[in-house]
Amino acid sequence: MVNIDTEKEDKEILNKYRNLLRACSDKTNKKDKKDIRAAFNLAVNAHKDIRRKSGEPYIYHPIAVAHIAAKEIGLGSTSIVCALLHDVVEDTDYEIEDIQRLFGPKVAIIIEGLTKISEVFNQDVSLQAENFRKMLLTLSDDVRVILIKLADRLHNMRTLDSMPVDKKKKISSETLYLYAPLAHRLGLYPIKTELEDLGLKHTKLEEYKEISQKLIDTKEDRTKYIRKFIRPIKSVLKEKEFSFEIKGRPKSIYSIRKKMTKQNVDFDNVFDKFAVRIIIDTPIEREKSDCWRIYSFVTDFYKPNPDRLRDWISTSKSNGYESLHTTVMGPEGKWVEVQIRTSRMDDIAEKGYAAHWKYKNKNTKESSLDDWITKIRELLENPETNAIDFIDDFKLNLFSSEIFIFTPEGDLKKLPKNATALDFAFEIHSAVGSNCLGAKVNGKLVPLSHVLSSGDQVEIITSKKQKPKKDWLKFVVTARAKAKIKSSLKEEKKEIAKNGKKIAERKLRHLKVKLDRKTETELIKFFNVKTSLDLYFNFTVCALIVIPLSLSISIESRTCCFISRSVKPPHL
Repeated sequence: MVNIDTEKEDKEILNKYRNLLRACSDKTNKKDKKDIRAAFNLAVNAHKDIRRKSGEPYIYHPIAVAHIAAKEIGLGSTSIVCALLHDVVEDTDYEIEDIQRLFGPKVAIIIEGLTKISEVFNQDVSLQAENFRKMLLTLSDDVRVILIKLADRLHNMRTLDSMPVDKKKKISSETLYLYAPLAHRLGLYPIKTELEDLGLKHTKLEEYKEISQKLIDTKEDRTKYIRKFIRPIKSVLKEKEFSFEIKGRPKSIYSIRKKMTKQNVDFDNVFDKFAVRIIIDTPIEREKSDCWRIYSFVTDFYKPNPDRLRDWISTSKSNGYESLHTTVMGPEGKWVEVQIRTSRMDDIAEKGYAAHWKYKNKNTKESSLDDWITKIRELLENPETNAIDFIDDFKLNLFSSEIFIFTPEGDLKKLPKNATALDFAFEIHSAVGSNCLGAKVNGKLVPLSHVLSSGDQVEIITSKKQKPKKDWLKFVVTARAKAKIKSSLKEEKKEIAKNGKKIAERKLRHLKVKLDRKTETELIKFFNVKTSLDLYFNFTVCALIVIPLSLSISIESRTCCFISRSVKPPHL
């Protein structure tokens, strides 16, 4: 039996709690601290006899999640309280009603959302997808549910070493498939990067170790090079009296491996293994002009690659990310990525949605992240959306590069790369997409499948007679367009199936057989279709008939026979 030094553990718990208070000291008042203390006391008491797989007291985990929520995401006191309590309802005797009584309805709603999410990944793939779909519905109810869940997942990934190998791979695969892309879309780049690196570590350990070691081996040379690269830039920024910070950072292990795989090269032949970030402190009204001034200083010293200029300060990314990126030819003929941004932009880049809310009412333009969350909710609330299809489309759209398209009135719309004219039509409105007959791109008529490019001006031509077609699914790329098309096609199929059901009832009536659930089930089996909708649809479009030959099915002590005009039952 292992001897446990409870006195030492109690001191460590208190030390971790004090670190948490320091992490949130700038965003909490006296009442907030009182609430956090109450949540801490309840969590300690609730988890007092529980230990993690590593043997540590379980309470270490909620304190760590709360610390990530406060320090790395920048969330406030309500979120810290929720992070401390996030496993209480699931793992102990406390109920949601207890949480509501002690901490109020806001905290209870978030805890309930977190408790539901924990059930998502303990089921088969289709149920996982459906539950993840439901989980994302909390985005627009209270985005803090997802942010705390990401903090929870990050700490679980950081402490995964004590888990069995199969469990590590399962959790890491889930993380790479859904949590890292979600962190990316919510603008939590450091968390996204760490989740990817840890996911790679536990799924492809040897590759992870190899790249990690090479980054360690080349660190000294890299540091010297970055120092040499930034020297003239620092000099001119000081001369121009800018308040600034310059960071040199290596690219993540995951992204380096991705480049190696995509370009089919080894580590030494990946050219942009690090980036330089220039952060300036400047008033909001001067942000754009000062960022471009910095760009001009950098390109005075180093020749830029015009194909690698990315301007996200004029138009931010959908997740609120703002920055000016360029790739320049540095000393020794090496390409270097340079990122130029303000302190405000850097805060949003590091802490994503939480920082977006911090700056939302400070005379800055609203991030289009709110629009994105609204779109996600619209898709999720459509009961016709297939969950697995949704997750695949959702993940695809999380990482897609963006293009910027103009309406005839000059309004700007953001779409994923490879979006078509039809995707643009659905982006304007679902009715515009459904009735879309054609499009004009820069004044020229194009087919609906025409792939758009950034800067295109698009006019949509509609007709009330036009309806969504199955072929449209072959070329649209946005989750919104796919969901609307599938929903419309299903509604049309339902109308056709209504008529088919009448045909089936009429034919069965001739045999004095009632069309009940049992009869319907036997027909579904015989005609080898998946659902009753498919069955009745076939009765209309495939002209299924019922005659007393061939297949005997015992229904209510009668023997009836069913066959189609084709030799084999039709397959939809």
